[in-house]
Amino acid sequence: MTGTPHIGVLLVNLGTPDAPEAPAVRRYLAEFLSDRRVVEIPQILWQPILRGVILPLRPRKSAHAYRQIWTGAGSPLAAITRAQADGLQAAFGDTVRLAFAMRYGKPAIASAIDALMAAGCDHILVAPLYPQYCAATTATVVDAVGAHLKTLRRQPALRFLPPYHDDPAYLGALGRSVETGLAALDFVPDVLLASFHGMPERTRALGDPYHDQCQATARALAATLGRPIEVAFQSRFGRAKWLEPATDARLERLGREGRSVAILAPGFSADCLETLEELAIRGKRQFEDAGGRRFAYLPCLNADTPGAAMLETLVRRELAGWL
Repeated sequence: MTGTPHIGVLLVNLGTPDAPEAPAVRRYLAEFLSDRRVVEIPQILWQPILRGVILPLRPRKSAHAYRQIWTGAGSPLAAITRAQADGLQAAFGDTVRLAFAMRYGKPAIASAIDALMAAGCDHILVAPLYPQYCAATTATVVDAVGAHLKTLRRQPALRFLPPYHDDPAYLGALGRSVETGLAALDFVPDVLLASFHGMPERTRALGDPYHDQCQATARALAATLGRPIEVAFQSRFGRAKWLEPATDARLERLGREGRSVAILAPGFSADCLETLEELAIRGKRQFEDAGGRRFAYLPCLNADTPGAAMLETLVRRELAGWL
């Protein structure tokens, strides 16, 4: 095919504030925490807490955390997702038009879809960059796409990239990335810890497959690497019971035991606040304060060669019949 592409691919990640400042973080958190899939509390109860307690207090603390990881290119999550889209564009050439969006924040899903359609794309693959399915992540992308399509008279043909937690391409890329990271260390870690984003335990009871898919990823990666992997869950919020074991508690225990650790975040397709600040900075400090000495954070797949090749494999597969 030559000329204007009629196939669009939209990469979607969770989101980020526009700047590491309290007002920008407040806008971002207001959108993120108002999603009924993210916080499954009746809005009549939740909104007073959000508006009266969380938004006045939390943005300043979160802005400080963002400032520790902010780069010359802006938010690491946005910069890496842009690089992933640019890499795929180079791989596909003129046959496909690539775009990226944030579920919360900018660029928004609605504006990205409009841009693809304005460029002539009447077939669009939406690719949520979440290896493990969760209603609070993957399903919210579907919600946002559907909400925007309701406003459009002209509708594109649409596909969604399915979760890929056990896909051989993902596991192979993850295995190569972890092996490269471990080989670069000056120590052999006693424990390889896979930290996934936490979710309330209630979501598992309601049938969300996220917990099981995280465990499946860890088991498959352990088999690929030929060594055991422990699983933990980070980013707890509020008083509800969350998936366990908690990453911070596990790091503190490993520190007290004097064991060395390498930690990775297989549920994140790109490094972000939860990996660069919560794990690589704060997690390391928790570990060392408990007495630990040897700690390493292994980066996400990002736009590096294994991750880029994996994304191209997944996207080409989903575009079968269109290309």
